[in-house]
Amino acid sequence: MAVIRETGRLFIFIGAMFIASGVLLYFGAKLPFRLGQLPGDIVHRTKNGLFYFPIVSCLVVSAIITLLAWPMSLRK
Repeated sequence: MAVIRETGRLFIFIGAMFIASGVLLYFGAKLPFRLGQLPGDIVHRTKNGLFYFPIVSCLVVSAIITLLAWPMSLRK
């Protein structure tokens, strides 16, 4: 029974992450900052191409996901 309960918690957490991602994408244009256009994101333009690496945006998203997932790891 405990395995089913833990699986249910995992599905609820994954669903909440999908909902949060959807809300972020839907209301992203109204936020005071733009993910992918933060200071520190690397953009190198040439006349033949574009190199883009959103390192700061990746770090911000990683920190948010870590903070949201951390309480789940404390439960045992």
